[in-house]
Amino acid sequence: MTGSRTERLRQAGDNAVAMWAALARARGDGVLERPGFAAIDGRRFRIMLRTGEPDGETTRELAELARGKRAEGRAVVVEDPFRVLELHDLGMTAGQLPVMVREPAPVPDEGSVTRVRTAAELAVAEAVVVDGFPLEEYQPLEPGTVFPRALLDQAVFLKGGEGACVTMDHGGVGGVYWVTTLPEHRSKGVGRALVHAVLRHFEDRPVTLTAARAGKSLYDKLGFTELGDANWWR
Repeated sequence: MTGSRTERLRQAGDNAVAMWAALARARGDGVLERPGFAAIDGRRFRIMLRTGEPDGETTRELAELARGKRAEGRAVVVEDPFRVLELHDLGMTAGQLPVMVREPAPVPDEGSVTRVRTAAELAVAEAVVVDGFPLEEYQPLEPGTVFPRALLDQAVFLKGGEGACVTMDHGGVGGVYWVTTLPEHRSKGVGRALVHAVLRHFEDRPVTLTAARAGKSLYDKLGFTELGDANWWR
């Protein structure tokens, strides 16, 4: 990986940590931050590696956290965008998801997509994402548990009641999360419209995301390139 790609990967990881930490604090969940990783204690225990060169103490503490939470019966996921961890001895297996970036370039103006400004609009976007992504651990939805009001400080985009996504502005890049179209509206350009709105919002900054396999072809067509496959240990 080239130096610039390595930096984009680090920025993508830092953006994701900022996103999950902000959500956790707004929800009242625990956040543990270390130089080498962050841990989010929510519906599942999420550990996020922040460096491609973790030292021995970082690796040891991270592994002990994962081992201990699994022993308590918790669902644990460890996100390793750098693919440097080895957690098989904890009984965990790694799946891969591509981390992608799109450098700044002109995009069409999608007038049908609006930025969420009110709590009522945020509730609509929350329901779309929980039902359409889907976020099964939050079903049935208790309004406000996934998208607390503090999320209005970031840019959440909504296309009617058809699709929604969330962004995070942090670390010199824009991050986009939960790009979702409800099943009955798929294959109608909703996802494309949402991503175009995100790219116009961030304008002169790169935009990063972790792509679900089903959505990767859309991002390829919209000019995103792969930084590499992240390991998601479960």
